[in-house]
Amino acid sequence: MAARLSRKKVPRYGLDFKLKAVRLTRIPDMQVQAVAKVLDIHPVMLSRWRQELRERRLRGTPERPPIKKVVVREIKQLQRLEKAYALLQEEHELLKKAIRFCSETRPASSRSSRVIERTSR
Repeated sequence: MAARLSRKKVPRYGLDFKLKAVRLTRIPDMQVQAVAKVLDIHPVMLSRWRQELRERRLRGTPERPPIKKVVVREIKQLQRLEKAYALLQEEHELLKKAIRFCSETRPASSRSSRVIERTSR
């Protein structure tokens, strides 16, 4: 009996979904990666759809359902939170370095600095 090659299930997206996703990326200050993350697709796929639309390879007459303001608001909120989180991570790393630096044991002062201390008294 020969082994059968299993086919991976690849999700197929309709034209309406693709166009709606591309329209979301055209909103000012909207990042492709943020839209892809919210829609649970790979950013490369979304970029490819954008390119196909520019080259007029996405065909059909889709209905243009309006993009809900709630979706746009949620995506923008996600972008703000990710930015704030990245800043907090950076600050946290800096604080950890500062703590390590301050808690290092330092060698006793050198002989030459002790001589200067005695003469200044």
